[in-house]
Amino acid sequence: MTALKRKAWLGLGGNIGDPVASMGRALRALNRRDDTQVLAVSAVYKTPPWGKTDQAWFHNACAGIETSLEPEPLLATCLDIEKTMKRQRMERWGPRTIDIDVLAYEGLDRFESPTLVLPHPRMTERAFVLVPLADVAPGLMISGKTVTQWRDLCDKSGVEKARSDAGWWREAGGND
Repeated sequence: MTALKRKAWLGLGGNIGDPVASMGRALRALNRRDDTQVLAVSAVYKTPPWGKTDQAWFHNACAGIETSLEPEPLLATCLDIEKTMKRQRMERWGPRTIDIDVLAYEGLDRFESPTLVLPHPRMTERAFVLVPLADVAPGLMISGKTVTQWRDLCDKSGVEKARSDAGWWREAGGND
């Protein structure tokens, strides 16, 4: 029996090394899995640091996926990919090679466990999430508004498109 597949939306980012290559590598790793398929990927945006501002700017993107994984196993898969890519968690909101967040999951208006809260906390305040997410899921409802509506309400200062070429994430780099 085939497991039910649902859509989920991920936020990716980083500011150490080559974050665009790292995000592409993470998306390709997800897409190679039997239980997950990447459906859509946003442009890449260069964004100012949030929370801890004395660090390099980030590159961010969002992806829409289809998966048979439930929310917590999906998060665990994303964390495993981060670990494989040598992500080190030194300080909250600090520099990172790769960050993969589960932002929302189809059919769940609200989900809370010890390891995961959906929709992702504070995502409706963060341009580095909302701007790329609006590329792939403009009509997605989050806490009573569409992603586009939330994007239009947030401060987008400093957010600029870094790459808009379709398929940027498919470019194979080293260590794939």
